[in-house]
Amino acid sequence: MAEKETRIALIGIILTSHESVGQLNELLSEYSEYIIGRMGLPYREKEISIISVAMDAPNDAISALSGKLGMLPGVSTKTIYGKTV
Repeated sequence: MAEKETRIALIGIILTSHESVGQLNELLSEYSEYIIGRMGLPYREKEISIISVAMDAPNDAISALSGKLGMLPGVSTKTIYGKTV
């Protein structure tokens, strides 16, 4: 079976409520095989967290993770894709 083509993507996440932290971390663990790295910045003055997740994954996996994250209460996401070569 041929290996699925992957894309490089960055998911930007803004977390405005701590109620979804557990679910967010579960989803990131579920897709960990595709995650290159992640960085979280707590912005205490505004009581939010800013998280970036770099991925190398099939397009459907990137879309699925981004969609699932965006449905969590207090979570906003935006995904950008690297240009394909």
